[in-house]
This record gives sequence, structure tokens and C-alpha cells, in this order.
Amino acid sequence: MKDSLELRTVTVTRYITPLREGGSLPALAEADDDFKYVLKFRGAGHGVKALIAELLGGLIARELGLKVPELVFAELDEAFGRTEADEEIQDLLQFSKGLNLALHFLSGALTFDPAAETVDDTLASKIVWLDAFITNVDRTFRNTNMLIWHKELWLIDHGAAFYFHHSFSNWEKSAETPFSFIKDHVLLPRASKLYEVDQEFKKILNRDKFVAIVDQIPTEWLEWEGSDFSANEIREVYLNFLLRRLESSTIFINEANKWRDASI
Repeated sequence: MKDSLELRTVTVTRYITPLREGGSLPALAEADDDFKYVLKFRGAGHGVKALIAELLGGLIARELGLKVPELVFAELDEAFGRTEADEEIQDLLQFSKGLNLALHFLSGALTFDPAAETVDDTLASKIVWLDAFITNVDRTFRNTNMLIWHKELWLIDHGAAFYFHHSFSNWEKSAETPFSFIKDHVLLPRASKLYEVDQEFKKILNRDKFVAIVDQIPTEWLEWEGSDFSANEIREVYLNFLLRRLESSTIFINEANKWRDASI
């Protein structure tokens, strides 16, 4: 039986248009299953580490019952993009040959507008808890990284999470950080039920779940240039980070509540 966490793999057949958001240049693309995807490239920005953060953040969110577009591995052929006229995009495609990550394109979705949409306290608390847990710095009023699709709230773009892995040193300290960036979270004013959500999520997340999630990281994404760690050793660090982060949840909950109380 297929593991519920296991991702499908598609082959990109058509590059449609760049989505010029931030520095990572994601693109709208079509794959061999005839679906459209938002394609995240291993050759962009922070490279495979951004893809790992996107993968882990999305899978954890999904395990917690939050809505995330389907994640798939996206194979990019070596010859793909050679006819692309834009040199910057052509370079990006060439540097991204192999396995990339894509999210199912939610056609007709609207960017979440906190001035026009109200999120109930429980859902807001769940999303704030998730972002504090995975240390996601990028869900702010300036860039909400949420969509309204079929009248429901969907989470996108977790590539800025797990920022400890950019230096990959002292993960133990990073796992216990209060995460002060939570003060800028777009949903923090509504997150009044963090303690209740914490109890609920601790019944869902455990070592077995984390092992299954971390095991989804492709080995080729873990072959870091200049790193002395093997792929299995890197996976072990991610696993231990998640376990210690969960054990230390009171630290980041208290931090979030501190900033929430200060803003009310």
C-alpha cells in the first residue's frame, strides 16, 4: 500500500510563464499528467535547501489537517529550456535539471487579504503554531503566502522555513529558539488558542510521522557541496530538529502569546 506521505513524480513538458515573485523565479508549468503546477527550481535562490523546506513544511501542514496544494516531484530533462529566449530563465532551467518540486496550480485562487477576509481563531492558531514550529519567516502582512480557493484557505510557499539549515550548525539551539519573527505573522492577532492547538497537534505528530516525512527528502537534494555530512546524517539532523522542536513547543508558544498580547 502506498504511503500517504509519498509524493508522485511528474515530468515537466512545458514551461508556460515565470512567476516573478521574490528572488526564486518559480514558474507556471505543465507536466505529463496534463496538470499545471507552480514549479520550484533547485537552481534558484537557496537551491535544494529551499525545496527541502517547502517539502517538509508542506507535508507537516498536511499531516496537521491544513490545506496545502498537492506537492509533487518534478523531473526536468537536461534538454528542457534550451529554446527559451530569456537568458536568465534558460540558465535557471539548465541549473535545475533533475528532480525539482512543484505544487498543484490552484486556478482562479485569490491571494489572501487580511483586510477583506476573517480567519477564525482556531484556524489562525493552527497556522501560527505551524509557522512557529517550522520557523517560517514568510507569512506576513506584506507577503501572506495564503490563497483563497473554493472559499477555503490554502497555505503556499514554505521555502523560507527551517532557516537553521543554511548554516547547519548548532541545530540544537535553533530547535529551542523562541522564534521572535512570529511577531510579524499576519494571523497572530487571531491566534488566541495556541495552547489548545499545541495539545491537539502533539497527539498527531510523533517520531514515526517525522521519520516518514524526512524520508521523503530525495537523496540527490542532500548531496551538499562542501558538506562533510552524508545524506543519512543530514536526514538525522532534520529528524532530531523536529523532535526537539516539538518537545520545546512551550517556548515558541509563549513567545507568540507575548507578542500577541503586546499587539492587542
